[in-house]
Amino acid sequence: MRISNSLRAPALLAACFILAISAGGAPTAHAFGSIGGLDQDLEHEKITRLGLASFGLGPDTMDEIAGTKGEFGAVGAPDRPDRGLMGEERAHCDSGDTMDIPGYPQSAAKAQKAIMACRAFVFRHLETAVREAGKIATADGRVHSSEIPSTIPCTFSGRSGRAKCNVLEELGLALHTAQDFYAHSNWVDLPAPGLITTENPPGLGNSGPAPFMDPAQRGAFPAGLVTGCFEGKPERVLCTYDGGRSRLKHKFLNKDNGPINARSGAVGRGTTPRGAINDNFRRAVSAAIADTRNKWAWFEASVLRRYGPVQGNAILCGMRNDHENSCR
Repeated sequence: MRISNSLRAPALLAACFILAISAGGAPTAHAFGSIGGLDQDLEHEKITRLGLASFGLGPDTMDEIAGTKGEFGAVGAPDRPDRGLMGEERAHCDSGDTMDIPGYPQSAAKAQKAIMACRAFVFRHLETAVREAGKIATADGRVHSSEIPSTIPCTFSGRSGRAKCNVLEELGLALHTAQDFYAHSNWVDLPAPGLITTENPPGLGNSGPAPFMDPAQRGAFPAGLVTGCFEGKPERVLCTYDGGRSRLKHKFLNKDNGPINARSGAVGRGTTPRGAINDNFRRAVSAAIADTRNKWAWFEASVLRRYGPVQGNAILCGMRNDHENSCR
């Protein structure tokens, strides 16, 4: 269950993650990083902290959702080797690739379907978070102390536990995937000079969050939106066609890694090929931070709308504060 009967062992989980990758375990595309190592620098954690900094979360609650000290946190759950989502394309917004090239093996319609599945994954987990939040407080505004983690923290293993942990896990899944949308798609991108090819795919050059990924707007599918092909490792074999022609690979489009200062919000030059050009990494990070902020705001507004001011504000008090006694 999400609340363990024993304390977490984050270092062991991180070690298992490294062993699983190095041994060729569950195939996963690199995304904004959930660990410190393997070319990752805790990008998901830092984006989440910056996005949620204005909502008054207690330090323990922030650690639970963002991760800390080698712990994946709720937002890192899709990257946990024991969670079963590492190779699931919709959980990382992968394989929505298409190109206007004769013989390209994936149609625009199929690519759009893959990206729509990513969006549906995000919206479903946000909506589940709102539904599960109703278990945190009673209709007369009393927070259930048994539903708030205190001594024993959350584990985010995919099994139901205390209500606050359930809600944080659902929000973490949604935030992780939405953040990956900006790293793995061409929403914010500007391509390198020269010909547009599968290795230098087109970019939409947008700034800020995509209305398409906003549960309050549910905007239309953006024309020209793509994500990179990822069907396992090695991409050079699995993302080819016609005897070796390259598809638009995750490798060519991702902006997964680079330095982010979790205190100041300063973002450095990306360390992937696409992230290193045209300020693309910073553009992706900035959009992901704003999107994270928007989704938490949507969650809070939805809780108040669904449960009313008395129960709703008690729920939000329980969600923000580390201890239920703060809400009495």
